[in-house]
Amino acid sequence: MKTLETEQIIKQKRRNFGEHLTSVKIFQEYIFPYIKKDIYNYIWIDLYAGEGNLILPILEYIPHTERINFFRERIFLFDIQSELVEKSITNAKYYGIPEKIARENIVQKDTLQQFPKNILGKKLPIFHITNPPYLYIGYIVKQGGRNLKYFDGVNEGYQDLYQIALINDLRNGIGKMIYIIPSNFLFGDSCSNKIRNDFLKFYDIQKVYFFENKIFEYTGTHVGIFFFERRECICDKKLRFIGIKIKNGDSIKREYILKPENNYRAGNNFEEFIKKYKAKREIKVKFYLTEKSILENKGNEVIEVINANKFNGKSYKREFIEVSVDFKKKILSNILFVRTVDTGTLSGRAGLYEIKEVFGVDGIFVSNTFRTHPIQIFFSPTLSINDQIYLKKYFNLLLEYFRKIDDSEFLTTFKYSETEYTRKYMGLTRVKELIQTFPILDLSEKNKMEFRNFIDEKDTEKILKFIKDHNAEEYSDLFLKL
Repeated sequence: MKTLETEQIIKQKRRNFGEHLTSVKIFQEYIFPYIKKDIYNYIWIDLYAGEGNLILPILEYIPHTERINFFRERIFLFDIQSELVEKSITNAKYYGIPEKIARENIVQKDTLQQFPKNILGKKLPIFHITNPPYLYIGYIVKQGGRNLKYFDGVNEGYQDLYQIALINDLRNGIGKMIYIIPSNFLFGDSCSNKIRNDFLKFYDIQKVYFFENKIFEYTGTHVGIFFFERRECICDKKLRFIGIKIKNGDSIKREYILKPENNYRAGNNFEEFIKKYKAKREIKVKFYLTEKSILENKGNEVIEVINANKFNGKSYKREFIEVSVDFKKKILSNILFVRTVDTGTLSGRAGLYEIKEVFGVDGIFVSNTFRTHPIQIFFSPTLSINDQIYLKKYFNLLLEYFRKIDDSEFLTTFKYSETEYTRKYMGLTRVKELIQTFPILDLSEKNKMEFRNFIDEKDTEKILKFIKDHNAEEYSDLFLKL
């Protein structure tokens, strides 16, 4: 029986090593059907083996009389933690492998730091199946920097331990791999651009299973099973593959196209739109009503705000602040805020909202700038109230449109839920970029009226065609197709 103390030790080890153990069921259901015809054609390795559940179940399909020789010649497992090595050895014994032989091929080693060269150059090629450690570098720094050594030297610039695992395989010429890794490998922006650009010059993606349900006991990290194969040419090219998204027992199959000019990032429709169709006169955007700005604009004018840093579980604390006449005018003339995180209900999706309508106050004050609380937006030049209302409608219409055609994949998964969709987070950079496609500063009164009519009609096709005509010379019909 686990005590509270042993639970805390286990939890700390998970934090230190970034390991999340995989079940045999995952192997049997998603991986074995892909490799079953090839089990005699490769050496099977897992450099971050945990309990061995991604390799040892192969033995189930090997006749008992052949298992020992098969294991000795074709299975090699490694893990940094001695207790997990012992569990792998115990599991190998379950499949009929003598302990002495199991210990020869199941070894304790820090393979992130030092690739086991002894497994290279054998008669058969290597097939690496693994669930490597995931530990984001920002979290490592926050926890005291214990694992920063992995990001030194040639690994500088990578952002997560799983990325070090991938690049190690590339450097050592591994031809085929199946990786269970965070889906931000494909959907992340700055956190994944470098590894995608370095790695996907060498490898094709055969297919991916994306999981929108929790598959590990101790993490809500959004993961996928990625099937990689090294190609002969080293080149930047479009990658096409089939992805199967799985949630609540249902699966949706779709084709993905990754483009080198977009850093091989998935969710291309939104990316292409915000890059190609910026307004000729962009609206400048600033976020947050901060304590510093209030101190710099002291006065006797009173406004009512919510304090976004003081939430009691049901509502934000309402406060009165005193500011100058001009600063009060500025606060009152910027009526919108951004909700960066889905709340879990369709009426509370990420998007732009009116401060007075939602909170009944004049502004949203922050003493600390967190990205996930409501954030007031300040525009330059100042937009009329009517233009801001149409910006809100425009922003939310297009955001929902791209969420539909891209399945929200240009956003970051925030939290799993049992709702009909997975809750997402929209970064402030993307908020600003979508706002800056709004062409209101360029339009004549006649064009404004036409544009507003399209927005009132919620006619996305006409809105996008209008943006085409006013924001860019070229336009892709891609955006007119659901």
